[in-house]
Amino acid sequence: MIIASGSFASVVKSSTVISSTKGAFITENNRFKLQSLLLTATAFILGFSEFNIIGVLNDIAHQFHVSVSSVGYLVTIFALVYAISTPIFTTLIEQHRLLPVLLSLMGIFTLGNLITVCAPTYAVLTLSRIMIALVSGVAISITMTFAIKLAPKDRRAWLIAWVYSGFSIAAVLGMPIGTWVSEHWGWRMSFLVITLLSVVLLIMLASFLPRQLRQSQEQKVSLGSQLIIFKDWRILLGVLVVIFNFTGIYVVYTYLRPIFVSGMGIATTLITPLFMAYGFMTLGSNQFSGRLAAHSGLTKMPRVYGVLAIALACLPLGLQLTWVGLLIVFIMGFSMYLINSPIQLHFLGITEKDYPQSMVLAASLHSIFCNVGIATGSAIGGLLVAHGGLNSIGPGGAIFILVTLGLVVSLNHLNQHWDQHPHTTLSADDHVRGETSHQ
Repeated sequence: MIIASGSFASVVKSSTVISSTKGAFITENNRFKLQSLLLTATAFILGFSEFNIIGVLNDIAHQFHVSVSSVGYLVTIFALVYAISTPIFTTLIEQHRLLPVLLSLMGIFTLGNLITVCAPTYAVLTLSRIMIALVSGVAISITMTFAIKLAPKDRRAWLIAWVYSGFSIAAVLGMPIGTWVSEHWGWRMSFLVITLLSVVLLIMLASFLPRQLRQSQEQKVSLGSQLIIFKDWRILLGVLVVIFNFTGIYVVYTYLRPIFVSGMGIATTLITPLFMAYGFMTLGSNQFSGRLAAHSGLTKMPRVYGVLAIALACLPLGLQLTWVGLLIVFIMGFSMYLINSPIQLHFLGITEKDYPQSMVLAASLHSIFCNVGIATGSAIGGLLVAHGGLNSIGPGGAIFILVTLGLVVSLNHLNQHWDQHPHTTLSADDHVRGETSHQ
């Protein structure tokens, strides 16, 4: 994959003329704004491709004559491949220039979506989703690294929140548009829209992002020195919070369209507006997440998880009373991404101080283990739907959210203890510090 970056040398070279010509007319502040927009757009297009499957589950199932729960496993497969491949490819980046790597990844992403458009069988469709998943995690990790490197420290939380908001905008605009396109011209056309947008984005990234940026100043970043962050219990507990948060949510979210259509009996003509409304809730979730991150956000999360667990447990009632069901779904939408910015700044704050050689890997932790949770949640959701029907997925998700509540309470306690006794909380810390300082 790294070698593939050479295939985009011509794109990078041709963009030099565009960039240098425009450079005379773009101030540093405007350039930063444009770069921020492009980083958010990258998250948007990656999220659009990932989430679009959820909006067209029924259409794909109908065309390929498979069950909706079987198509739901495409979400599981995508997330598993994403979670497994991302740390492997991320550690291979080492000191390669980030822009050529990102362009290569986005080129493969674009090709994968084009294969999805043309897939003649369900097997080919599955392979195309695997291809997209292989590069999506590394692409968002590099995008987040660009955000960290390009943003002034006082604007870092703002830009991180906006990059995450790219995924919410994909839910607000992308998935409803994809669903609408699917209803009028077929699900393949929705992925063609993604493909065309990806081509435009690829050109813009090549034109306006810096070409010489690398993840650190070290000449050689070894695999062992990067993985050392997993010896820190603050990192490990944070990882578990991410996994169980998204497991609980995706038990339900994967089957949102069947919940609307089959569970609540809502007309299919209303599905696109409902997805758009849900998307606005998730956009608000990401933006409010950024505000939480600036005010000790992790300490506020136990109350959020308490409310969410109660709401999901009541979903069977919501399937009988539509207004109750919609209220529960929108509570889930607003809660969905509140953890994002607080936990990302938690990871990056620890890494920047103690493990600077692991910045790209740390930037990918949220996306890696978010997808572990998505894979687990969608798989469990599929089992629950197959054996207990839609009534079972709300209470099933609530159990995982209650576990998340316990984990975040433990993490807050550990962080507080570490702040008070920074040299005694982690038994491996002295060893970790010694190895880090030796780099």
